[in-house]
Amino acid sequence: MYLIPEDKGESLKFLSLDSIHKRTKRMGFGSSQEQLPEQLLDIAVRSGAEAAEVFQSRSHSRPVFFEANRLKRLESSEIEGTALRLWHQGRPGLAVAYGAIEPQVLVDRAIALSQLNQPETIELTPGSHLFYPDIGQAVPVGQMVQWGQEAIERVRQAYPDVICEAELECDLETTRLINSSGVDYGYGDTTLSCYLAAEWIRGDDFLSVGDGQICRDRLDLDQLIKQILQRLDWAKRNVTAPTGRVPVLFTAKAADMLWGTVQAALSGKRVLERSSPWSDRLGEQVTSPALTLTQHPEKGPFSCPFDDEGIATQPLTFIEDGILRLFYTDRTTGRALGEGSTGNGFRPGLGSYPTPSLFNTLIKPGKKSLSALIESLDQGLIVDQILGGGAGISGEFSVNVELGYCIRQGAVLGRVKDTMVAGNVYTALNNLIALGEDGDWNGACYTPSLIVEGLSTTGR
Repeated sequence: MYLIPEDKGESLKFLSLDSIHKRTKRMGFGSSQEQLPEQLLDIAVRSGAEAAEVFQSRSHSRPVFFEANRLKRLESSEIEGTALRLWHQGRPGLAVAYGAIEPQVLVDRAIALSQLNQPETIELTPGSHLFYPDIGQAVPVGQMVQWGQEAIERVRQAYPDVICEAELECDLETTRLINSSGVDYGYGDTTLSCYLAAEWIRGDDFLSVGDGQICRDRLDLDQLIKQILQRLDWAKRNVTAPTGRVPVLFTAKAADMLWGTVQAALSGKRVLERSSPWSDRLGEQVTSPALTLTQHPEKGPFSCPFDDEGIATQPLTFIEDGILRLFYTDRTTGRALGEGSTGNGFRPGLGSYPTPSLFNTLIKPGKKSLSALIESLDQGLIVDQILGGGAGISGEFSVNVELGYCIRQGAVLGRVKDTMVAGNVYTALNNLIALGEDGDWNGACYTPSLIVEGLSTTGR
């Protein structure tokens, strides 16, 4: 018999083996290779492996593309991958295959690769059979086409000269993890995404404004269109960029650049490597008191009841009112730090070993709207889109502003061009002036807009 939660965190009910097989078919593991994970474990053990685990992932997506204001194409793609990790003579080996698999071949490959590695501690989570309810509902392709057409039509009603493109996608991802210590977990997750862009060519002046949403079941078209039209309104004229050390307002989509550095600094692996500037600062003030950063596995457009090592994910608070409370870890890192895993062992890719990673990061919003933040500044720069990568663990960055606006006396004067912003993420977050109430999801990070000081701007 198997256990399955009717509601996450609530009661459990028993399911028969036949019911589980029907469920795995709905989750995408109902092909002729339905028993592949069990076969791989059995062959691995009979081939001399002391322990083994199988991680299966399947993605079925149906993207809809619009180009030059009209529907361009419809697609459907399906990817199924299987990763086998085992320990043979104490040495770890990892082999990956996509599509149809010959079990013995995959096991032999993993054992052969294990001989190239040094012996290490076996990291397997003990457990039972547990399948979680599927989250999210699939959206028909016809509905996505209708949404895309409507969004483009409404933008062009206000700005007939712009050329729009859009991409909408409904993605079903199913995951199953099974190991030789008894774990057999699985879940399905359906998300809906949309990206809308408008290109405006005025002589030799080219402007591209884009924004997107990731959500469940239904898009908020009104909000997305409002954001695009607001940026086009602000860009009606070009103005001189403010220079020097002026307050910088990062919109919700641009603020994501800052959080990559923060997430890296919170990694237990970075603590072990002594590369995080916060390695010895637990319990200390590391940012402005205005900042609280948490993880909530069940909030937002994504769900993840367990990590890629089979440990239950959980709500966690890493920074509270600017004070560092916790680092996130996987099994290996948690053991080395003497604190255990926080349930944050995820694979960067199917062919990678689990490593500490965050999931569903939330920055607590403030109480001011974006317009109120703008009105609070006598002079400043709005950064809405950037060119270039993030800051890295050092926090130092220098980026080109792809789309930015000048603020004077609490109002947006116009768009700035040829502008750069440079500084340090840690310095900026210690000079955090205000957070907006306009939180939005950028991938698996929920962030509001924010105003920081301590950065340098240059432009012409």
